[in-house]
Amino acid sequence: MTGNLSKENLIEKLSSGCKNKDDWRIGTEHEKFGFKKKDLSPINFNDIQNIFLNLSSKFNWIKIEENGNIIGLKKNKSSITLEPGGQIELSGAPLKSLFETCKEVNQHHDELNTVCRNSEIEFMGMGVLPKWGLKDLKLMPKKRYQIMSQYMPKVGNKGLDMMMRTTTIQANFDFMSESDMIKKLRVAQAIQPVILALYANSPFVEGKLTKYLSYRSYIWTKTDRDRCGLLPFIHDENFSFERYVDFALDVPMYFIIRDEKYIDLSGQSFRDFLGNRIKFQEDIQPTISDWETHLTTIFPEVRLKSFIELRGADGGPWSRVCALPAFWTGILYDQDVLDQVSDIVNNWSFVEIKNFYSDARTKGFKSYSPNNESLLDFAKRMINLSSRGLRNRNIKLSGKTEDSFLEPLEKIINSGVTPADNWKKLYLNQWSNNIDMLYKNNYFK
Repeated sequence: MTGNLSKENLIEKLSSGCKNKDDWRIGTEHEKFGFKKKDLSPINFNDIQNIFLNLSSKFNWIKIEENGNIIGLKKNKSSITLEPGGQIELSGAPLKSLFETCKEVNQHHDELNTVCRNSEIEFMGMGVLPKWGLKDLKLMPKKRYQIMSQYMPKVGNKGLDMMMRTTTIQANFDFMSESDMIKKLRVAQAIQPVILALYANSPFVEGKLTKYLSYRSYIWTKTDRDRCGLLPFIHDENFSFERYVDFALDVPMYFIIRDEKYIDLSGQSFRDFLGNRIKFQEDIQPTISDWETHLTTIFPEVRLKSFIELRGADGGPWSRVCALPAFWTGILYDQDVLDQVSDIVNNWSFVEIKNFYSDARTKGFKSYSPNNESLLDFAKRMINLSSRGLRNRNIKLSGKTEDSFLEPLEKIINSGVTPADNWKKLYLNQWSNNIDMLYKNNYFK
């Protein structure tokens, strides 16, 4: 291969994430929809510009600009980004404890409320925008989104829905070694249906009920088969950093960036780029930054970079944001718990795991795990194991340990129904099929 970049460099980029346990951190990202209280319409680009300007001036966020537009903010190791349909995302800093993580989430909540109070703008946590259609939304003016929006309809019939009207909560974690990474990725993919059900929060689209408890999860199955969904090869005996690199090399690219300009490479593989098989008008060689950018445009349920990203949750209310990293911290950061869960799922086939996902997005807690245990009972077991892992960390604040952040999930488990089931019941009874009631009853605290 020509140029200075080799496949070995790409593998090293992933393996560079190996850290001693004392250096492991927790990262949390969450998106939300803004809407205007007056008419429930989605906030527009001008609204978001004002929000970003006020966050910058009042709370010392540094502006990130593109073509004269503010497209994001940064401060310390956190960032606030503008998503394709006007969703706003906080990408939190990698932090040592869940108390720090939740402090960051709550501070973001307070800052948004402060700058939006006089403009009558509120935010909702739902997996899919419940009332409005694609025709009611405008693509945000970021070059990367223009390239993606042109490519998406070529590879799936729900790609624009994914971009424009879905939100998620995401949690990010470290690993110690290649074998530790493998175990964590396999466990996370296998039990993600627990999170799918606990966070199922998108039964509506365009004001109507769907057959899904998580319509967001369904949208991802129709977005782009090359880069989305479940990864069968992580369950293979020979799975490794190199195997993930081989997968990513063949995922079609979107773009590269040179001198702050986007070069459209949609549909071309990174393998061809690395092998100098893409012709340019000028001499362009692949860089490690190109590889890092490419990895962010691959969207499986569990994603590997120099850390692990878990992406299976619907967007939800502020009260459940901190619970997601708490659940995964208890499972992934306690060795005994991780080993126990690994033993439970180790003999599950990929087909069984795939069916588990499919059932969870429609049946919720009424579905069954591959070992024929109801998802409700299985989720109880997983939360109990997570709670034990969190208590074992023995990190305390004001007399509480980190397992206190699981309380919102424990309430859902004790109710026996998913959040989406509750929405359906309200919609069909108290709301008389009027989706506007979802916006007007302050459900997003």
